[in-house]
Amino acid sequence: MHSPRGAHAVRAAIQRSQASLAQLSRERGINPKTVAKWRKRATVEDMKTGPSKPRSTVLTEAEEAMVVAFRRHTLLPLDDCLYALQPSIPHLTRSALHRCLQRHGISRLPDVEGEKPKRQKFKRYPIHWPTGDAARRVLPHPLPSRGLPANHERGHRWDADR
Repeated sequence: MHSPRGAHAVRAAIQRSQASLAQLSRERGINPKTVAKWRKRATVEDMKTGPSKPRSTVLTEAEEAMVVAFRRHTLLPLDDCLYALQPSIPHLTRSALHRCLQRHGISRLPDVEGEKPKRQKFKRYPIHWPTGDAARRVLPHPLPSRGLPANHERGHRWDADR
């Protein structure tokens, strides 16, 4: 999340000012607690939000260590890891596994050395309108009926029965 435009300048001015908290809060139209907060900070940047040590709400530390060790040892894709680990960790979900691997920086598998399949471009065809026989081609069967009566534009569909 970013700060509003000019917020850094306002915070720096608050930190440099010798005025009282009440006077600054009146001048700037902000809460005195906000002035006090910015006065005691060493920087004008926003602090990081969220927990200081992110941890799983689903997995215990032991289960998380097992997941990380398994991934580092096997280098299996996400879904394969999930299916291999679910018998031993029944409450493990795909999203919990992915978040765990992201926290530990191993959500992306390393590039494998060796031959990679050569990528080829699709064959390019000219764009054209059908002409001649293709334009006059008749379908081998009639288009399916939508089940609407012939007078469907006039009113209710049961009006034809009356």
